Amino acid sequence: MWYNVCVEIKRYIFQFRVYDTVHTKKEEDIFMSMTEPIRNKNQVKELAGYWLKRGQLRNYALIVLGVCTALRIGDLLRLEWEDVYDGNCGDFRTHITITEKKTGKQKTIALHKQAVNALRLLYQQKRGAYIFVSNRRDERAISRVQAWRIIRAAADAISLAGRIACHSLRKTFGYIAWKSGVHPSLIMDIFRTVGDGTILSHAFSSSCYTLIIHIEIAWSQG
Repeated sequence: MWYNVCVEIKRYIFQFRVYDTVHTKKEEDIFMSMTEPIRNKNQVKELAGYWLKRGQLRNYALIVLGVCTALRIGDLLRLEWEDVYDGNCGDFRTHITITEKKTGKQKTIALHKQAVNALRLLYQQKRGAYIFVSNRRDERAISRVQAWRIIRAAADAISLAGRIACHSLRKTFGYIAWKSGVHPSLIMDIFRTVGDGTILSHAFSSSCYTLIIHIEIAWSQG
């Protein structure tokens, strides 16, 4: 049984084709490609560090949170400051609760210290309601195409080979968790991946999953 579960995890991480909802044929061509996880933890740090060194804190936080939370890019870009920051106590939340756009289901995610550190840096430049706000005057969230460009620019700059795109951040979480010994059924539940027709149950709450592997990536702060 567990052999089959591991096969499903590997198939998700390495072979799953991602078709994002897009608005133009050009965007569709960009997104309709196979993406890969970043398998080297030092390269994950380099990818985020590329933007940190340039003072681009929004782009830095995008990559850190993308890997740490394993959220789909659409859900990540919809995050608002009130989702992560408690104005009443004047500090960042320990958990966030979102309703997934794709499934319509609620998910609670632990925000460990590395994700909070990235958000704390960006909070100093807070502008508007969205965390990943566009540079335009309307203060909307950046688009998935713009997020793709941010990730691709950093990947190209550090000569990161492979099909690296938005979904790579989510897959990187899964890969690191899997290599760190996290139970496959837990990863499958986090990704809501169906193996033999059912979502496998487990003895852990998926709300704690970021706490399981956050020590595996020591994000650079400078």
